[in-house]
Parts: sequence; C-alpha cells; structure tokens
Amino acid sequence: MNHPEATQAALNLLRSGEPFQWYVITLLALVMYVYFNEVSKGNWKNIAAGLSLYMVHWFFEIMNGLIQHFSGHALWTVPTGTAFLLLVGVGVELSLMFSVAGLIFSKILPADPSMKILGINNRLVIAVGNAAFFSIFEIFLAKTPAFVWVYPWWGSLPVFISVYIPFFVISMFSYDWQPRTQIRVIGTLFAINAGMLVVFAGMLSWI
Repeated sequence: MNHPEATQAALNLLRSGEPFQWYVITLLALVMYVYFNEVSKGNWKNIAAGLSLYMVHWFFEIMNGLIQHFSGHALWTVPTGTAFLLLVGVGVELSLMFSVAGLIFSKILPADPSMKILGINNRLVIAVGNAAFFSIFEIFLAKTPAFVWVYPWWGSLPVFISVYIPFFVISMFSYDWQPRTQIRVIGTLFAINAGMLVVFAGMLSWI
C-alpha cells in the first residue's frame, strides 16, 4: 500500500471549516449561473446530462468513503489543498467541477444520436474519449500532494474503466432519454445518494 498516511490526513481534514476560502462561494455562484442559464434557454437535455453525471459522481464518492470505513483506507483521498473536504476523496472544488462536467461535454454531442464515428455510436465515442481524458489528467493529480491513489494497483486504467466510463456513458446517453426517464433516473440516484449521506455521514458518521 502506498501513502497510507494520506487516509488519516484526509480524515483529519474531513468537513473541517478551518481551511475554508471565499473563492468557494464564487465557484458555487458560477455553477448556479451555468444551470440557470440553461434553464432560461430550455436546454433540458444538457441539464439532464449534467445532473446525471453529478449523481453518479456522488454515488462513487460515497462508495469510496464506505470502502475507507470498512477496510481502513479509501481508494483515493484528498489529504490537502481543498477549502472544504466533503468526503474522504472529494473536495468542494472537484465536486463543483463534476457538477457541470456532463453539461459542458454534452455541448459537443452531434444532433443526430445515431451518427457513427469510425463506425461506433457517437455518444459512446465521446463518452469514452472524455473518460480517457479525465483518467489521463488524474495521473497528473496523483503526482501532487492534493490527490492520492492509496493502493499501488489503483491507477489511471482502473479509474478509466470503473469510474469515468460510467460517469460519461450515463451522462452522454441520458441526453437522449425521454424526459420522464431522465427525471426517474436522476431522481432515483438523488434519493439513493441523499439516503446514504443521511445514514452513513449523518447518523452513523462512517463517511
């Protein structure tokens, strides 16, 4: 195991107000502007792409927190460099970025969902391409003190396959779902995440 001390450093920082910085308020305002701008234009498909990715993001972060609780170490941690650590593996800045990532990348989706790129569905190509980009960028993050892959077997390839592909596949394909399906899936994920946070973070203090 590499950097086991990162787990304790993250737990010491978890939801502490001490490192808070005012720029978090600005970032939150910008996220709100992005979404309200889309609402004013009626871009509900883009909003669905953004919220679906964000809900999957929270589900994975909660799972990472539960892995930390039951095994003693999370797969990834944020031991420093954040103004507010929401869960052991995600600071507020990273979470706010993921809140708009799906919406941003849905802007490059072709109008025709059946169009092929190199013989492959364009939604899948763009989803996998985005997943690869984020996985490669995470290699850089893992070389900084602010983001740690705790286990030696956990790296860009496992992250690509098990984290970022689900993020972007759900996000890019949700863009084309019927509104009722979008609401049902996003609402269900929100309810699951909210329930787990109430129980595991609030009542039991596991994450």
